[in-house]
Amino acid sequence: MSNPEVAPSTTVSPTVGFGRANFEPRKRRGRRGNRQGCVAQRKDGTWYGYVSLDRGRRKWFTGQTRAEVAARVAHGVRATEEGVPIPPERGTVGQFVQEWLEGTVRTRVRPATYTSYADLVRLHIEPALGKVRLSKLTLDQVQRMLNQKLTTGLSPRRVDYIRAVLRSALNQALRWGMVSRNVAALAQSPRVPKREVQPLTPDQAKVLLDTVKGDRLEALYSVALALGMRQGEILGLSWDNVDFEEGIIRICQSLQRGGDGFTLVEPKSDRSRRLLGPLPPELLNTLRAHRTRQAEEMLASSRWDDEWGLVFTTRTGRPLHSSDVTHAFQAHLAAADLPKKRFHDLRHTCASFLLAQGVSPRVVMEILGHSQASLTLNTYSDVLPGIQGEALARLNNILQ
Repeated sequence: MSNPEVAPSTTVSPTVGFGRANFEPRKRRGRRGNRQGCVAQRKDGTWYGYVSLDRGRRKWFTGQTRAEVAARVAHGVRATEEGVPIPPERGTVGQFVQEWLEGTVRTRVRPATYTSYADLVRLHIEPALGKVRLSKLTLDQVQRMLNQKLTTGLSPRRVDYIRAVLRSALNQALRWGMVSRNVAALAQSPRVPKREVQPLTPDQAKVLLDTVKGDRLEALYSVALALGMRQGEILGLSWDNVDFEEGIIRICQSLQRGGDGFTLVEPKSDRSRRLLGPLPPELLNTLRAHRTRQAEEMLASSRWDDEWGLVFTTRTGRPLHSSDVTHAFQAHLAAADLPKKRFHDLRHTCASFLLAQGVSPRVVMEILGHSQASLTLNTYSDVLPGIQGEALARLNNILQ
């Protein structure tokens, strides 16, 4: 690109930023050193800038405002100092989100989370915005995409998730100076209705346990109801983390399935790593019976996989697929003539039973592995009023 006719140029320090005080008039002509930048204004009022590279090469940027161009030059300077490629000036949203997925998301999140992000990008963000130049992406374009997704029948929760993924990607672009603002953060999010907690009643829970008696995964449902563990925590539980002598279960990993198969991952938060116990004797006996049943399956199988050492497995020792467990759960509900529930509702059932017994929400938070007590209170806000009413009635009886 040849030098346009410009107003007096200003140099940019590669180390001190781009405030007004950091611009100094050029005092002499000469070759600019590597990893230095320049921002200047054309006579037509637009701005341009460049970063000096090796062998006299330059990376050029253009824009309507000085701040916009200075931010891009600043990012270019940082990129050359760190030895990473400078993103193309005309890069598209599709190109950037793919680079963001591979360079940032894949290395920082769980495999299942990465897969869900990549699916949203592939199915929704790229088809709608992928060809738009990143630096030209507007709030109106993002808002129209979100509105269009709602009209096609996607749930508000799903559309809000699409917005959240795009917002996260553009946050990085903003930090790198590739955009001047995060338009996804400014877009109006659809109103997401609160998902009502629908636990089993005590009678329904007893019917379910009676129905699964003798099933090879009977202990799985007992653990879910008695301890409120997440499905991934149950499926990732190993025998090494079950202490029969102390009656304790250690939760320190979770099973996830991604594109590369099954993976044992760290708990989703520090609070999720926890000890549960001492366990009720009935639950310990159920787990002992399950261990005996599994040992018999191991002896009967010529293809047993010894690698995993999990408590709940297939008949060949392999990890269980979450969808298979959910389908089996639905079949048991139908056989017991119980209403359809999510597997996660077993966790809600455990929490509701604990709260109904007067257990402190703080203790329930620790059992469930919630990160904050407020999450427990917000999740079970529909359950708490009845419990509080019972507590106040008991208090009134004492005071009378």
